[in-house]
Amino acid sequence: MGGAGATGGLSLLLISFVASTVRLAAPLMLAALAGLYAERSGVVDIGLEGKMLAAAFAGAAVASLTGSAIFGLAAGIAAALLLALLHGVAAIAARGDQIVSGMAFNLIAAGATPSLASAWFGQRGTTPPLPAGARFGPITLPFAQSLGEIPLVGRVYATIISGHTLPVYLAWLAVPLTAFVLARTRFGLRLRAAGESPESVDAAGLSVARLRFTALVVNGALCGVSGVCLSMAQGNGFLRDMSAGRGYLALAALIFGKWRPWPVLGACLLFAAADAVQARLQGVVLPGLGMVPVQLIQALPYLITVAILAGFVGRARPPRALGRPYPPIA
Repeated sequence: MGGAGATGGLSLLLISFVASTVRLAAPLMLAALAGLYAERSGVVDIGLEGKMLAAAFAGAAVASLTGSAIFGLAAGIAAALLLALLHGVAAIAARGDQIVSGMAFNLIAAGATPSLASAWFGQRGTTPPLPAGARFGPITLPFAQSLGEIPLVGRVYATIISGHTLPVYLAWLAVPLTAFVLARTRFGLRLRAAGESPESVDAAGLSVARLRFTALVVNGALCGVSGVCLSMAQGNGFLRDMSAGRGYLALAALIFGKWRPWPVLGACLLFAAADAVQARLQGVVLPGLGMVPVQLIQALPYLITVAILAGFVGRARPPRALGRPYPPIA
């Protein structure tokens, strides 16, 4: 009986851990897929962090003022889309340095969001806590309650598959949809061609700039949902720097996944699992070592990122025209 109880407790712990990983991976997946569209078209997007932060603030601010989660989602997407299009103007139309442009938007978002929050709400860089109708709550899928009593399979369905918020389900839907679009649609093939050989796209009578701007529109929409996921689903309002480097983690997942949707998903799950582990290690006392320092635990996802990139980034080949303006600067 004791062994069965221990096994059951271990399975519940594992199911809870996987459910946390699924939830925590959502904003990373959305941001990484956003970067995938941009960089497959040939535009370097180091500004994922800034777009996530702007969307998180805009979504929470509008949701707080209107009491509507849908209005907040629309505002978050609009804010990220604005930054994406401004990046397009700088990188595509003006043919400026794409890395400098992306970092500039990261810095602008990091400074403007807490300043606006303080000016509008007087809360020192945060928005007020969101009421129930202004944030995304868990969605219970059909039969989840009844099937939850069934050992293992029912609990997996009720805990891992059911009970997540709308942005999480959108993130998981975006992966197969992106894989299909890039591999099976005319738009996806043209987008990939713009990132590999823009000269060939131009010779075929297609506009490289239009394809890249379209990619940035998709990029902004995905970053908007990612930021809203942080402030209106996982959180209960906007906090200063609440993206906490997730935009850079998403960029690392994009590189580790070699700019392909399914490997990118695997990288995001790995980083999210590290995040779930660090949340459970806080306050744990290890034999012979004592309590693990909080700073070391919080750095775990980023240490894993550095280790992975050090081992794999040299083997990842980016799109050939990534970062190259078209037409080329004379």
